[in-house]
Amino acid sequence: MTDQMIHDVEIVEVGARDGLQNEKVIFDTDSKVRLINDAISAGAKRLEVASFVNPKRVPQMADGEAVIAALEDNKDVIYIGLVLNKRGFLRALETREGGNRGVDEVGLVAVATDTFATKNQGQTSLESVELCAEMLKMARRENIQAQVTLSAAFGCPFEGRVSQDHVVEMARRVAEENPIEIAVADTIGVGNPVAVASLVQKLKEALPGMPIRAHFHNTRGTGLANAYAALQAGVTVLDSSIGGLGGCPFAPKATGNIATEDLVYMLDEAGINTGIDMDAYLRATKWIEGHLGRPVPAMVSQAGGFPKDGT
Repeated sequence: MTDQMIHDVEIVEVGARDGLQNEKVIFDTDSKVRLINDAISAGAKRLEVASFVNPKRVPQMADGEAVIAALEDNKDVIYIGLVLNKRGFLRALETREGGNRGVDEVGLVAVATDTFATKNQGQTSLESVELCAEMLKMARRENIQAQVTLSAAFGCPFEGRVSQDHVVEMARRVAEENPIEIAVADTIGVGNPVAVASLVQKLKEALPGMPIRAHFHNTRGTGLANAYAALQAGVTVLDSSIGGLGGCPFAPKATGNIATEDLVYMLDEAGINTGIDMDAYLRATKWIEGHLGRPVPAMVSQAGGFPKDGT
């Protein structure tokens, strides 16, 4: 672990993509754009806004191009599009044609086990790594930023525990093609703070200078503890989802990401700056709850922030 906790953390808001992809209540294009704009108004600067995947498999993401076309051309914000294959990559590039801004960054995914990779992307773990390497080369040619997430890095719903050495080797291979960062994702929420600190330390030792991002789900209640452990180990960028929405459609019993509100509360109280206005997030979450017709998983959305009168 590092000797001293960092003072600034970048939060990547994933609610409009990872947050919504598993929701049964459909958010239309206008509703997604409102969610994104509300998050930006609350201070979010880097956001997953769409995924370019098969709409038959993930219907909630079928309008990715329309969402991106409707977003404001805000120079202070980075819009990320998730791609799983070359066809998705080309769709992401098409959003930038004709003078349109489109996506600023593509997020690529390699999966740590063969079974999960096959169900998620129709390929083996090694094939997903090699495909990421190919798409990173494409991204350089097309002058678009690209990062890679190593999914199911802490455990797989089908194969169980995942070797950290295997995850490090995956990271070494994709690092050869110079992504802007590499993320480790606890896709099914089985990680623990000790494992998180260990993996992050191994990655930083293996890939000095490579920015490491972390993505946690709160499936078993360890998400915030894992996020704090990642920060202690030297991570400076964390994913989170407004309201704690989310879950992978291809992971049984998947539940939400760590909630942006909960993460910001923890970091604010620890004296760590995120640039996020939590009260503005809470107001946005209330609108989401009205759209869903139910409360969101975020704890702070139910309890509120620190009592202002001290009681």
